[in-house]
Amino acid sequence: MGGGERFLVTGALGCIGAWTIRTLVRQGAPVVAFDLGRDVRRLRSIMSPDELARVELVAGDITELASLDDALATNAITNVIHLAALQVPFCKADPPLGARVNVVGTVHVFEAVKRQARPMAPVVYTSSIGMFGPDDTDPQTGRLSAGAAAHPLNHYGVYKLANEGNARVYWLDDKIPSVGLRPLTVYGVGRDQGMTSGPTKAIAAAVLGVPFTVPFGGPTFFQYAEDVARALIAASRSSLAGAHVFNLDGSSADGPQLVEAIAAEVPEARDLIRFEPVSLPFPAEIDHDGLEALGPLPVTPFAEGVRASIEIYRQLAREGRLVAAEHGLEPPAVPARR
Repeated sequence: MGGGERFLVTGALGCIGAWTIRTLVRQGAPVVAFDLGRDVRRLRSIMSPDELARVELVAGDITELASLDDALATNAITNVIHLAALQVPFCKADPPLGARVNVVGTVHVFEAVKRQARPMAPVVYTSSIGMFGPDDTDPQTGRLSAGAAAHPLNHYGVYKLANEGNARVYWLDDKIPSVGLRPLTVYGVGRDQGMTSGPTKAIAAAVLGVPFTVPFGGPTFFQYAEDVARALIAASRSSLAGAHVFNLDGSSADGPQLVEAIAAEVPEARDLIRFEPVSLPFPAEIDHDGLEALGPLPVTPFAEGVRASIEIYRQLAREGRLVAAEHGLEPPAVPARR
């Protein structure tokens, strides 16, 4: 851990944001949580009150550049991890808002970093495998390479592709270094919204003892939320120059393997959890070439990640805090921008 670090995490109240905040706090790093929202339930689900008290919460809107400028300057920020975004369903429901949050908001992050007088770490942001379609894989191997050409099938994917292009131009024009990481199916406590949130909802449903059907069952590439957080932090602490983008490593699994992993810990859930016999419209086999530039990164085995999630949900249940509606098991309202 570098001396004098001060992190700002945008979208800090989302799933990956919460795990990133928790990891930084447990490493002893000063961290500012920047989010338009006020609901800290995901943070409270995975952090103790004492840990949460060490986080500075700043209300801010990434669609307002002045808000970011002020947050970086006021808090003497050295490292920015940019996670604020609207997910696939919400971008589809309101494409203009999705573009303002996902694209303009990301441009604002780079602009705010460019304006800082102090030395800054590389801007780190989440791109997504969701910008690729199944036909973008190598026709010989069936795998998606890090350098594959993307042909997005939805607005969300188009926005993520635009962000990678803008990051490249900020390096070419302004020498702002950056690292974009592309996850696919992130799972773990707090993953209660978005196209690929079904597996995590199934884990919560199993602990609650209620039936749930995951809307897909074909193979996909899973990343445990804590692993994603660690990779983001490693990228922020890297000294890479240029505009880099990496596919994240993870574990390949399908619907039957998900059910088996859950049932190994919650046997009574075997008949509660089902899945639709369809696949996600994204590549399922992913290369992560070049990711070693960030140093050794942990990959939690799939069954272990499911078990860890079940343990957290069980603890929440013992404390009377495992509420179905808070974990995506009832139709969620359209979220506020983060």
